[in-house]
Amino acid sequence: MSAARIMIVDDDPLVRSGLRLLLGGDPALDVVAEAGNGQQAIDRHAADPVDMLLMDLRMPVMDGITATARLKSIEDPPSVIVLTTFDADDHVVRALAVGADGFLLKDTAPEDIVAAIKNVLQGLPVLSPSVTAALIKQVVAGDGGAGRSTRARDELAALTDRERDVAICLARGASNAEIATELYMSVATVKAHISHIFTKLGTANRVQVAILIHDAGLA
Repeated sequence: MSAARIMIVDDDPLVRSGLRLLLGGDPALDVVAEAGNGQQAIDRHAADPVDMLLMDLRMPVMDGITATARLKSIEDPPSVIVLTTFDADDHVVRALAVGADGFLLKDTAPEDIVAAIKNVLQGLPVLSPSVTAALIKQVVAGDGGAGRSTRARDELAALTDRERDVAICLARGASNAEIATELYMSVATVKAHISHIFTKLGTANRVQVAILIHDAGLA
């Protein structure tokens, strides 16, 4: 299997250099591009597509949130992990809402960064259940009430009973293997259900599904 193609997007050359050195030690990961802002990242991905972008949030010209939203709107979008300094940062929540596949703190241990990247590339969650819960709480705090709950229930009505069970497990932060064990199905079946859930709900990642489950009162 060929190495995953990675792009590092950060306006700090030292950060890009450090991440390149870190990831360069793993044969499964190949840093093929760098960008200093979101617009450069979009242009370079269009010219030579990558599998994943490690995306800083605060950058000149175009920030990471805008870039992530645009990348996730294209056909066959790449995976995106956003980078941040604070795990309670409002910008992180917004990035997840537009489709980012997770986030890493910039002071994350090197081995954990590599593991998180591989997890996302395999469709596994990067966010721990506790962090997911904190982010969901922050998202819903600004827009609560019956209206949000009703909208979430209407959207979830498109799911089958089995898909809803899988979605509830996703909201708890369960991995594919954990869902398979709990619901007595194969990992391949779990992956198929998750794909159907994303398509039916118009979501791009597990956090967005978790937010809907939370809003509907099913968490």
